[in-house]
Amino acid sequence: MPHENKALPAIPLIANLLALTEEGLGQLVQQFEWPRYRTSQILRWLYQRRARTIAQMTDLSQKDRAQLAATATISRTEHCTVLTSTDGTRKLLLTLDDGLRIETVLIPDEERLTLCVSTQVGCMLDCGFCLTGTMGLKRNLKAHEIVDQVLTAQDHLTGEEGLTNLVFMGMGEPLANIDALSTAIRCLTNQSWGLGWSPRRITVSTAGLAARLKDVAALGVNLAISLNGTTEEQRQQLMPAVSQIASLKTLIAACRRYPLAPTRRLTFEYVLLAGVNDRNEDAHRLIKLLKGLRCKVNLIPFNEFQGNPFRRPTDRTVRTFQAILTQAGLDAFIRKSRGRDVLGACGQLGNLSSGDASPALTQIEPRC
Repeated sequence: MPHENKALPAIPLIANLLALTEEGLGQLVQQFEWPRYRTSQILRWLYQRRARTIAQMTDLSQKDRAQLAATATISRTEHCTVLTSTDGTRKLLLTLDDGLRIETVLIPDEERLTLCVSTQVGCMLDCGFCLTGTMGLKRNLKAHEIVDQVLTAQDHLTGEEGLTNLVFMGMGEPLANIDALSTAIRCLTNQSWGLGWSPRRITVSTAGLAARLKDVAALGVNLAISLNGTTEEQRQQLMPAVSQIASLKTLIAACRRYPLAPTRRLTFEYVLLAGVNDRNEDAHRLIKLLKGLRCKVNLIPFNEFQGNPFRRPTDRTVRTFQAILTQAGLDAFIRKSRGRDVLGACGQLGNLSSGDASPALTQIEPRC
């Protein structure tokens, strides 16, 4: 019997190469009847060399580049505004193809340069201390839109700078967009053609989607849990939507089941709100709640924004809270608030246009 060729899935007439998986790009290469190594060759141009045009792929012949350009394009962020804080933090406002905007933040801290990455436009949750939650959820980001934040941030680094850490703590709830997040992290960590990130330098934060913690474990990255309350009543008041998804008891039980590697530990994030969850009794309840867990606690003094009723506690209150935890044997760290003057600090992302910041702090770049 004659050999029957297996039909390949259709590739869009004009495909965005960044939106194709390794398998999808391999199918395109196969349709062109090119050698298999072309797949990795093109992927390296996309991720390692951050190519913006097919014409830049100079190790492809002119004929091959022309054939590829007739079928595909590279769709990178075209419009980007950079807001620079007095402390060196830079907030990048990226305009997506559909006109929606997202924010990603470059945070310098001594030898570290951390990029805070968004996973949604807006957020599905309504945490009372977070500006992003006031937007509601516009849509999930696609995997290539998540990765493009890293690529675009790299485009803005000086010759002396290099990213050291990635944190998925920007706009949105990462675990509510787990498929795109997983695909993006695989691109970021791929050693052959991707960006080659060590999973140990990547942290995924969740407001408490307990049932999906196991999906983070499969990625090999660090996990941070936004706690913020030590009783069911507190969490329901501060984080009503996520409290309906998983109770505090359910969340802590999931954390205790989490398959931690021997050298890893969980991170618990705790936003301190004046007169709400910053009292000594809150600290003692937190100790009891986390007893037996291999973890550390990041204390985040609330970053105020207009229209929000919560207030930032005094430095003395924050230090007292930390001292109670450390005296009980918990590693507790006070997170520095960076970029507050451009609404770039934790909980301040969202609903910001370039006109909302002081002109002295704003550098506008129409193209990245």
